[in-house]
Amino acid sequence: MAEPRGSLTSSAQPLPGPSAEELISASPIAMLMLDPAQIVRRVNAAGEMLLNQSAQMIIGRALPDLVSMPPGYGAGDAPFAAYDAHLALSRGGDLRADIFVTPMIERPGWTLLSMHAGAAAHRVGSRAHGGGTRAAVRIAAMLAHEIKNPLAGIKGAAQLLSRSNADQGAARLTKLIQDEVDRVASLIDRMEGFTDTRTLHRQPENIHAIIDHARAVAMSGYGDRLLIREIYDPSLPEVLVHRDTMVQVILNLLKNAAETVEEGHLRRVTITTAFRHGVSVAVEDGGRKLSLPIELCIVDDGPGAPADLVEHLFDPFVSSKPKGQGLGLALVDKLTRDMGGIVQYAREGRPEQTVFRLLLPRADDRAG
Repeated sequence: MAEPRGSLTSSAQPLPGPSAEELISASPIAMLMLDPAQIVRRVNAAGEMLLNQSAQMIIGRALPDLVSMPPGYGAGDAPFAAYDAHLALSRGGDLRADIFVTPMIERPGWTLLSMHAGAAAHRVGSRAHGGGTRAAVRIAAMLAHEIKNPLAGIKGAAQLLSRSNADQGAARLTKLIQDEVDRVASLIDRMEGFTDTRTLHRQPENIHAIIDHARAVAMSGYGDRLLIREIYDPSLPEVLVHRDTMVQVILNLLKNAAETVEEGHLRRVTITTAFRHGVSVAVEDGGRKLSLPIELCIVDDGPGAPADLVEHLFDPFVSSKPKGQGLGLALVDKLTRDMGGIVQYAREGRPEQTVFRLLLPRADDRAG
């Protein structure tokens, strides 16, 4: 017997919608579920990232042991909201965030705590695949191609003039031309590095050996401006990176610290490593999570980025330095992503210090 027109067969039944727990887990806003005693019973991936701890370290702990809440917050069923609130993390960091506490009607005493951090708290360099950066990459590639050839001609002409003209003033001018050509060529070389899209060959490496090599190179170049100390976790497993690229990332961050110090002074820099159990980030291919348990921090006592530049700190051609080209941190972000990691910027501690936090994959987690 034929089925009536318009009837639904069992194979056409709609799929069940996502559960509330699945929606919370996928939310980009940090969320913690608290029981009546203010013990954390659930936390989503965004909450792990914000608190810089894994779910294993967060669940089962009292909220005051994780983060200090703003004035006016009290445990109970009453809703609570605070905007641009200052929070102190138990691990020593500081951040500013919008706070929302929502009572769970069906569970008396239980609440859902949402924390939406502003750009000044953490800046994850994962947006550089956006249209603005792609356009900047294309512009940089075009400029590199179009400018290098005439630069070579200008420098060659200046060299010929310096040999054929004995006049001291002319020699000074031709030397100035050559120096400026070299400076522009150096900038073009950096732009070409920024536009390199070749796949990096990553392999297991000892992160501490890489740091020590980069530190030695930095000290030979601008070590008179840096006072560096290391706080390492000697039990770290090998990291999955491209060695030379990792050296370049660390050098760029150390140079960034050195360039902020006044003449005759030293910038105090601390390099730390740690293993963060369970830390992962969502990648763009369908919500798959990538484990990034190796943490490398470069901390300095400098003033940090101006507030109006923090949101664009890793964008190309953005710099707060009078002579900066705005490519150093953009390159750090690009190269770190090329190796499968992420870089964050934060102002943490008391007094506040500048923190660049690299989260990187471990070699044991390599797929295939």
